[in-house]
Amino acid sequence: MTKRINAKHKVDRRLKVNLWGRPKSPFNTRNYPPGQHGQARKGKPTDYGIQLNAKQKLKSYYGNINERQFRNVYRKALKRKGDTTENLVGLLETRLDTIIYRAKFAPTVFSARQLINHGHFKVNKKKVNISSYTVKENDLIEVKDKSKTLLIIEGCLNSKERDVPEYIQHDSKNKTAKLVRVPKFADIPYPTVMEPKLVIEYYSR
Repeated sequence: MTKRINAKHKVDRRLKVNLWGRPKSPFNTRNYPPGQHGQARKGKPTDYGIQLNAKQKLKSYYGNINERQFRNVYRKALKRKGDTTENLVGLLETRLDTIIYRAKFAPTVFSARQLINHGHFKVNKKKVNISSYTVKENDLIEVKDKSKTLLIIEGCLNSKERDVPEYIQHDSKNKTAKLVRVPKFADIPYPTVMEPKLVIEYYSR
């Protein structure tokens, strides 16, 4: 287990939000940062601090992507035509681990990444074990036949904790999913307020 995955339970308290909207989030009972002085931390945040917090929230939400990878996503968004903010969230939402999570084949982005790394999914009939793989519109994502009975997948599909967004075509019986379209920021079911514009401002400094 990596340090990033092991520390995911501390992320909510550090950022002071229930980032993934989970009922078992430690933030629900202790809504202050961890550590000896967590409850005593005060002070007015600076513009830089606000931008940094927005970046950390977005980066952590998508499985705590490392800084180098996240900056590369920003650079790709910047190079594309159109609104950089929309490009940024579009690139993050079309990652294979995000699609697996959205399609309810995994309870968290972290577990989606682990399942992908272990080779449990195919894209267009070919095994893909790279969690950052970019899914294109109408690509077919499916659980491998031998993996369809995995308890983690079955349990997540039966869970009422969250719904599959409308931009993903989902077949729970056959355990397949398709990206119907790249979502806009307004379409994404974030359980807490996200501010990708501040992330763009952070990297544009």
